[in-house]
Amino acid sequence: MHFPNSSLLLLAVRTAGTAVAAALLGAVAASAKELPTAGRAAAIPVLAESARLAPQPITDDRGKTVQLARPPQRIVSLLPSLTESTCALGLCDRLVGVDRYSDWPLAVKKLPIVGGGLDPSVESIVALKPDLVLMSHASKVAERLEALGVKVAALEVKSQAGVHKVLQQLGQVLGVPAAEGADRVWRELQAGVADAAQRVPASARNSRVYFEVSRGPYAAGPQSFIGEILAQLGVDNVVPAELGPFPRLSPEFLLRSQPDVIMLGNRSMQAATSYPGWNSLKAIKGGNLCVFNDQDSYTIVRPGPRMAEAAHLIAQCLIDKAPKKQGAEKPAEGGQR
Repeated sequence: MHFPNSSLLLLAVRTAGTAVAAALLGAVAASAKELPTAGRAAAIPVLAESARLAPQPITDDRGKTVQLARPPQRIVSLLPSLTESTCALGLCDRLVGVDRYSDWPLAVKKLPIVGGGLDPSVESIVALKPDLVLMSHASKVAERLEALGVKVAALEVKSQAGVHKVLQQLGQVLGVPAAEGADRVWRELQAGVADAAQRVPASARNSRVYFEVSRGPYAAGPQSFIGEILAQLGVDNVVPAELGPFPRLSPEFLLRSQPDVIMLGNRSMQAATSYPGWNSLKAIKGGNLCVFNDQDSYTIVRPGPRMAEAAHLIAQCLIDKAPKKQGAEKPAEGGQR
C-alpha cells in the first residue's frame, strides 16, 4: 500500500481528530452488522481529553523502563494486536503510522505504513515524529530508534493473562484511566468469551480439536490464548501442553492424534492439503474441517480486544462441524442467541 501524499494525510489526522474518530466508529459499526449480536466487537471508544491521566512508567518485555513526560500525541504501532489495543483504549486518533499488517479498525488502513513489524523502515518512522513507538519484543529496530531519541515500548502476548497485562501497561503508559480503558476492555472480553461458550452445544463439548495457526505446521497449544479459548469453550486440545504455546509439529502428529475437528487459517489450507495422510484423517473424511478466511483468521490469531469475537468464530465452527455424539443433551435454552 502506498501513500503518494502522506504529508497531507498526516495533517488531516493531526487537525481532524474528531472526524477520524467518527470515521472509525462508522467503519466498526458497518462491519459489526455482519456478526451475531453476541459476537460483535464493541464500538471503538474515543477517550476524552479531560479523562486522560499523566503517563505512568512501565517495564516492557525487554526489561526496560518506559516513561513519558506527557500523554503521547503521536503513536506508531508495529504490531497489529497493539494497534487494535490502542484503539480499544480510546486513542485510535493518536496513531500516525502502522506496520503493513495492521488492518483493524478499517480506518487505520489509511495511515502511513512504515514497513513490516520486525524490520520496518527506521527513516519512515522517524519522519512521523512519534512520541512513542509500540512494537514486538522480536523487532530489530528498538535500539536504533532509541539512539535517535525515539521512545519505544516492546510488548508481546502469548496468553490471555498476557492480553490483560498488555492492556494495563498500555493504559498506564498512554495515560488512560483503568476504569475507562484496560478494566473495561478486559471485562467485555471475558463476558464475550463466556457468551460464546454458552452457544456451544453439549454435543460438541469435549471434542478433540486441532487448531493450526500457520504453515509448518504451527499449532495452538493449551498454554496459548487460542488454546485457552478452546478450553473455555469446553473442548479438548490435541496438542500436549508440554510442547509450549505455539509448537511446530510434524505432519505425522495429526495422523497420530486423529482430532475430531480441524481448524485452519485460509493460507494454512494451501499447505495442509499436501500433508502426508491428510485425506485419511477421520476429521477430513467426515467433513469436520473449518477453514477460516484471512479476515477471520486475523481476528483469531491476534491476541487483543477482538478475542471475544474470536471465541464466537471458533464456537460457530464447533456448532457447524463438531461430530454429533449420541445421547448428547440439547444446548442450554437461549444458548443459540
